Amino acid sequence: MTDDHLPHLDLELFDRPSADKLASVPTVAHPPRILLLYGSNRERSFSRLLTFEAARLLQAMGAETRIFDPSGLPQVDDAPDSHPKVQELRELVLWSEGQVWCSPERHGAMTGVFKSQIDWIPLSMGAVRPSQGKTLALMQVSGGSQSFNALNQMRVLGRWMRMFTIPNQSSVAKVFLEFDDAGRMKPSAYYDRVVDVMEELVKFTLLLRGQADYLVDRYSERKESAEQLSKRVNQSSI
Repeated sequence: MTDDHLPHLDLELFDRPSADKLASVPTVAHPPRILLLYGSNRERSFSRLLTFEAARLLQAMGAETRIFDPSGLPQVDDAPDSHPKVQELRELVLWSEGQVWCSPERHGAMTGVFKSQIDWIPLSMGAVRPSQGKTLALMQVSGGSQSFNALNQMRVLGRWMRMFTIPNQSSVAKVFLEFDDAGRMKPSAYYDRVVDVMEELVKFTLLLRGQADYLVDRYSERKESAEQLSKRVNQSSI
């Protein structure tokens, strides 16, 4: 195949992916860093209880976990992004290599409490894309029969935030029956699924965290950056 077969392609910016480029990434030694977000401020919040259960499993699997408390986080545009809770959330997102999102289903959708957290995370902060290339696991809780509406919405949202959402997911139905008085999850098929999801998340995080920069490196963005650089250089020479 000759170069003129692809006349619209900038060959200087074109990359031919190879296993060697993936293998050349240095090994990351620290434990996987997982941020967990939940979507309810109720005193006995089952999304919070499920999130804490997931964090215990992640810690047992060797991960370092941090949980963001959404209480006190203002609505987007109702406060400046210098608000302490907004800054705390953004710092945790930057710290993380993977995330767990857990929302109740309310009126057939994820809750506003949960969505507000994601809305405060910008797609870019200067040259940094806070969530891009991070792994993501999804869970939802329901007061009634099993549903996947919140999960489906969060899966779309994860793709929008340029994250690697793992295939497995957890939906806990009639969640009020699944926790004891101490707030611990009872043994069940639902619990086993949560174990499955966290195990899969850790595996994908270990696999991808050192590769994220290369995996999300895009031809169109390299081309845009080169054009911007050229304009800047040419302008400075006037």
